[in-house]
Amino acid sequence: MRAPIFVPHSDFEKHPVSEMKKRSAEFYEHMKRRRTVRDFSDRAIPREIIEHCLRAAGTAPNGANKQPWHFVVVSDPDIKKTIRIEAEKEEHEFYHRRAPEDWLEDLQPFGTDEKKPFLEKAPYLIGVFAQNYTLDENGDKEKHYYVKESVGIATGILITALHESGLATLTHTPSPMGFLNEIMGRPSYEKPFLLLVVGYPEEDVQIPDITKKSLNEIATFM
Repeated sequence: MRAPIFVPHSDFEKHPVSEMKKRSAEFYEHMKRRRTVRDFSDRAIPREIIEHCLRAAGTAPNGANKQPWHFVVVSDPDIKKTIRIEAEKEEHEFYHRRAPEDWLEDLQPFGTDEKKPFLEKAPYLIGVFAQNYTLDENGDKEKHYYVKESVGIATGILITALHESGLATLTHTPSPMGFLNEIMGRPSYEKPFLLLVVGYPEEDVQIPDITKKSLNEIATFM
């Protein structure tokens, strides 16, 4: 077994408590302006912005530093169209056959249905894949740990980075999502985690009139 190697954490920044309070409050105010949108502009986005945000996602904490994720960035119009066709097939089944009535009732305030034009119009789609294992150069399995948790954290950082960059996102999860493996050329041991729609919102975009739970509802201090 390899002995661990440790190095100084020289990048850690220390701040006075007053600065920490200011930063945390400002970050909350910035993040509460983040909203999911379903109407995207087709305005182009420099690829460099997406690359920086993906690098940020790659810094996420994860089990045994296996980094069990892979991101597939799609901008090709033909591929986006194919993704839309396959996603709408699954969504049609969901809305008309698979979804229980209480789920459909909970979705009514959001005005969603099986039609997903944003999958073609938004400049980027990012397929997020979870790797339960990978194969080394000899074809042997390399096991990964806490895969869903790790990929979930990385996705959260990615969404936050995109918001910080001035972009809007939509987390899309057609079920099942196996068609993404074939379209995006990913191996069977990778499981689609979600499809992230990325772009500028339409100028006249509207969002559901909803609120978030209060701190007392989501946190307990002991």
